[in-house]
Amino acid sequence: MGDVKEFDTYGAWILERLMRGDGRPRQVSLVRLPEKFHDLVEDVRRTNRSAPAPLQRIVWPLARLADIGRGVEAAGAEVLRLAAMVGALVVLFGAALLAPRRFRLTSIVHHLDRVGLRSVPIIILITLLIGSIIAQQGFFHFRRFGADDYVVDLVGILTLREIGVLIVSIMVAGRSGSSYTAELGSMKMREEIDALRTMGRNPLEVLVLPRIIALVVALPLLALIGAMAALIGGGIVASIYGMEPNLYVARLREAVSISDFEVGMIKAPFMALVIGLVACTEGFQVRGSAESLGARTTSSVVKAIFLVIVLDGIFAMFFSSMGM
Repeated sequence: MGDVKEFDTYGAWILERLMRGDGRPRQVSLVRLPEKFHDLVEDVRRTNRSAPAPLQRIVWPLARLADIGRGVEAAGAEVLRLAAMVGALVVLFGAALLAPRRFRLTSIVHHLDRVGLRSVPIIILITLLIGSIIAQQGFFHFRRFGADDYVVDLVGILTLREIGVLIVSIMVAGRSGSSYTAELGSMKMREEIDALRTMGRNPLEVLVLPRIIALVVALPLLALIGAMAALIGGGIVASIYGMEPNLYVARLREAVSISDFEVGMIKAPFMALVIGLVACTEGFQVRGSAESLGARTTSSVVKAIFLVIVLDGIFAMFFSSMGM
């Protein structure tokens, strides 16, 4: 080894594999190794000297029980991460209220444009179709009983209380939530978040808080636009089935109360908060590979949609108990 000028870990492992052999006796001598490579060779020589412990087979019921335990542990860790994110954002929002200059208005307006304004066309299209489908099915089935007027009740109440805000939230989770996760995950992979910390900036304040604020502001407005589009879609189908537009509007005024509108609008900010928290939390969990980024983005959308539906059910029971 006297004429070796460069020697790295890979070369040391090749040399060590030659010296260890395949279990058969072998005489290998290492001579004239330069002094600067002694520590590297010695470290490699001490590595993996003990045989790995044999794998113990776990019987089927215990294996399933272990899977359940790992799932519960992962769910608990996810809840803790979300709670930590909520606490940190509450502290940052309170500090920003005391010092309004800490609000990044340019970033908030930018995300409002991306999350809100650019989402309006697809929101209108989808909710218009949803309202049309609900009205068409209502007329198809209710007409057998001569209850065409009750189709307007169905479209109005269902759209304002449940379907409008729920469909919009699911679309925002798929469109904007996945975008948040992919952006933050890519920034973490490129070590831009570490660079922010090095510069003395809090990544949550710079990256997360503006996104959450924009989402909480934009989603109620999108839910309102979506509900109006769904009602218009129902009116179009009603006119096709022979109901006069004046009659549709008059019946809608009788069927829908202000409480129906309030229920939908109250739910929207909480759903936006859940979507933003899940999306940003998953983005910070990306570990540095494209596979991890894809898995976290998928997980973000699935978790956000699941939690939005669960939250909608909780609100439905709450408002029913309140008589709304």
